[in-house]
This record gives sequence, structure tokens and C-alpha cells, in this order.
Amino acid sequence: MSLLPTPRSGHAPTNGLELAYEDYGDTAAPAVVMIMGLGTQLLGWPEPLIAALLERGFRVVRFDNRDVGLSTRLSGAKPTEDIRRAYSKSLLGLPVQAPYRLQDMAQDTLGLLDALQIERAHVVGASMGAMIGQTLAGHHADRVASLTSIMSSSGHRWLRPGDPRATLRLSQPPPAQDPETIARHMTQTMRVIGSKPHLAMDDDQRYAELKRAAERAYYPAGTARQLLAILASGSRVDLLRRLRTPTLVLHGEHDPLVPVTHGRHTARCIPKARLETFDGMGHDLPPALMPRFAALIAEHAAQVGR
Repeated sequence: MSLLPTPRSGHAPTNGLELAYEDYGDTAAPAVVMIMGLGTQLLGWPEPLIAALLERGFRVVRFDNRDVGLSTRLSGAKPTEDIRRAYSKSLLGLPVQAPYRLQDMAQDTLGLLDALQIERAHVVGASMGAMIGQTLAGHHADRVASLTSIMSSSGHRWLRPGDPRATLRLSQPPPAQDPETIARHMTQTMRVIGSKPHLAMDDDQRYAELKRAAERAYYPAGTARQLLAILASGSRVDLLRRLRTPTLVLHGEHDPLVPVTHGRHTARCIPKARLETFDGMGHDLPPALMPRFAALIAEHAAQVGR
């Protein structure tokens, strides 16, 4: 049973595309716009986190990025580079060819704000979603009241890469394309990249949520193009150093995919950013931490209001 009220939902025209969205709460309330990470649908945002923000008086919008979920799929835009070759080139600082970049995805988000008539929003991003949020704040500071960057990075190429076992696991496709097999495969993946057992979601609950997502949509070709967008966009260090948007950085101390050094570097780059790290948290949004996340995001937004 859902913890959330029935949302206002639909497809918003933006940047030549359509983004599937869900919009909760009073439209006159301060808006929190949540941007999800690589290949992950809007369902990736935990319902308890959204419910807690609604209880604190916010309007909450979550949506599918381009090339994922029910948003526009760029099926005609094939990956222009092999992923492994693109990754190697990015480490060397060489240009990577991609159908689009993070700045295009930031423009998608800006268009969503326009479509929903949100003049300014508190932007919360996870992983790739935080990279998009950073880019949005860097280029459209007047539209971003505050930024919360979760388990993400500055993109600096000298930062320590993730555990090869975690990266390898993410690159392995499920053995079949039915929702049950996809959900089982992804449940095993989350055991590798997710939080320590004392924080981790129960496997049965995780499987049920992942199966629901697989039944809604499954589009690995879009995930490949999103990854190319990250690699092609390069470092955001110079952009972050110019950022004046109040920023909260949240990161797990046991993240095997995007190590905590990435979160610390992000916070060091952004003037006056606040950093909070969490023992045992991996590259996921563990239920046990969602009350704390909601409180931190709400407190951060309230400080901007004051």
C-alpha cells in the first residue's frame, strides 16, 4: 500500500521531449524537485522520504529523466562510442562523443519547472541526478533555491574510482528480460553496491520494488546513453567553485560505486557547502536513513528561507 496521496501526473513538454512526472502536495508550497540517477526511474525515490517532506509542508515533484521510465526515449540516437572506450578516454581527459550531455538533461529539468509553473525549487539529486542538479544550479542559479547533492561527485578525473567489483556488477545484464528475472538480478546487484546489512533494505521488499519498476519500464539502451552523457560532460569543478546556491552534500561512507572521497571533494569545491556522511551507507537510499534525510533537506531549505 502506497504511503503517498494520489499525485498530479502526466507528461510535461520540455526541451523537445516529454518527461513523465508525479507532483504531490499544495502547489502554493515551496517545491522540492527530485532528480534520480543513472537508469533509474522516478520510483527510485523512496516513498517514506517523499511522505516526510510532504508532512513538512513541501510540494514534491519526481520525474523520469529522458531515456528512462515513461519519458521520451531517444531510440534514434545510438551511443556514439563504446562505453569502455569512452570511460578510458574520460580518465585521460580526452573528448567523448555522446548523443547528449548533462547540460541537456539540466535543460530538461528547467523545462519541467516551466511546465509546472515552478519559479524556484529546492533541487534534490541522487548520483547522476545530483550531477544534473549541480549543472542546473551552475547555469540557472535564479531557479534553484537550494541544492542537495546525494552520493554524487564533482566529476574530477583524478578522484579514486569505485570498486571494480561494483562497476563490473553494474555492467552485467540480467540473463533474461522478464520482470521477475530483472528484479532478481537487480536485487543481487544492490547487495554489491548497496548499504551494509544493518541499513540495507530487506531482500523481499527490494525485490518487490524492483519488480514493480521492471513492470513499469525497462530500457537499458537509455542507460548506456545516460552513462555516455556523464563521461562526455567531464569535470564540474570550475562550475562548482563558482556556485553560490546553498548546498547540502550527503554521502555514504561505504559507497563502493562512488566513494565518499567524491562527496567530500564536491563539498570542498562548493563555497560554504555542508557535508554529512553516513556510516554503513552504500550507493542506495536505505530506509533507515530516510527520516534523517528528510529532516536535513527540510532544515536546509528552511535556512534558505530565513
